[in-house]
Amino acid sequence: MNHSDTAIRVLLVDDDPAFRRVMGAELARRGYVVETRASGQEVLDPAANAEADVILLDLRLPDMDGLEVLEELRRRSVAAGIVVLTGHGTIDTAVRAMRVGAHDYLEKPCPIAKLEMAIQKTHEHVRLLTRQRVLEDGYAVPDRGVEFVGASPANRKLLDAVERIARTDSTTLILGETGVGKELVATLLHMQSGRREAPFVAVNCAALHDELFQTEVFGHEKGAFTGADRLKHGLFEVASSGTIFLDEVGDTSPEAQAKLLRVLETGRFRRLGGTREIAVDVRVVAATNRDLTQATARGHFREDLYYRLAIFTLTIPPLRARPEDIPCLVDHFIARFNRRFSCVKRMDDDALDVLRRHSWPGNVRELIHVIEQSVVLCDGDVIRVEDLPPSLRPEGPPPPRADAEEIPSLREMQRRHIQWVLTKVGGNRAKAARALGMSERTFYRLLERHRGGPSARGASVDRPANRRS
Repeated sequence: MNHSDTAIRVLLVDDDPAFRRVMGAELARRGYVVETRASGQEVLDPAANAEADVILLDLRLPDMDGLEVLEELRRRSVAAGIVVLTGHGTIDTAVRAMRVGAHDYLEKPCPIAKLEMAIQKTHEHVRLLTRQRVLEDGYAVPDRGVEFVGASPANRKLLDAVERIARTDSTTLILGETGVGKELVATLLHMQSGRREAPFVAVNCAALHDELFQTEVFGHEKGAFTGADRLKHGLFEVASSGTIFLDEVGDTSPEAQAKLLRVLETGRFRRLGGTREIAVDVRVVAATNRDLTQATARGHFREDLYYRLAIFTLTIPPLRARPEDIPCLVDHFIARFNRRFSCVKRMDDDALDVLRRHSWPGNVRELIHVIEQSVVLCDGDVIRVEDLPPSLRPEGPPPPRADAEEIPSLREMQRRHIQWVLTKVGGNRAKAARALGMSERTFYRLLERHRGGPSARGASVDRPANRRS
């Protein structure tokens, strides 16, 4: 308690100025950060209790009853723990105070050691409740509105398979490149299963080295290793009755693979450093962007574990293999970011064509980043080609939108590109040759070859400009 940023912050509320002065000074001497108030209205001021960890509340205040103050603090969901103090204690008053939401109850006068013990106990109780809420938020049931957007035949086939497999409660392996949405499909499996009301816990196996993976997933006993000063429940226990999602399972070590295999075969495991077996009822969904059949052939992944994981297999096609889903995804994510940033933007057809032609090595995750950047950086309400990230913008003018039978020849595309380069450099043939990475002589021959080509316009190709501008 030597540092104010880690010291317990106490708010002492009492109408007796001598008691406030003496008790406040003694608590401060013992390392607490103490503030005092003399009335109920003072403590109900939000600024007065916003920073308190523990409130010491007298039940006899000059302006209102202490129980009324306690009820109002609880109604406002004040995070601080409350210890009630009174010189007129009765069992009935104690019961009422605890029922309303007090964490402890002490009669005045009380020894400072007893008061300090109540403060410590109350602070620890509040801290544990806060940690529990964090855990519950982190492993809450996923949003029921989650959806895998797309209208392509491949997408419909995938969603049909998800619906069928979800009912089986069997171990499932999801395959696909990075960014295709493997965790989203795992979430859909959970939400459409009989375990939908239980936790869904996701583990990124690639982000955890071997020892950390084992202690996170299986937990550890107190004293299992240096620094293990308490028992830690593993994520298999946290996911009890629900689903655990092992993302990038192909990156796990041989030791971790052996423990995963035992859980799948027996439904039991031991914490790190433990001797007692723990039984769990958890559905396992795994995912990887690796080719596990090759990994097993090379001895990098256990073959028996692979067959245990792949009772059912779902393969998510990359985004480049389903370009017809891009318009749906673009509309979906623009709507999401419009809501987030309170705007009403849309994308024009030329920009959408650029997205359709992109290869999307990062798949849907890359598309999400592109849409977010475009929505934020676009000045108007319409996202145009120039509003897209530079890496996506075409180097030359976009080809005209046309049916398949109107696709221009390679010669015509070369002619168009030469014309575009000449326009960009103001008709200067020497600059154009340098921009194209060729000698001026070679560039002149190309001009002669393309002179009079289809749709020739201006002097840039049909009538070469002067050599010097």
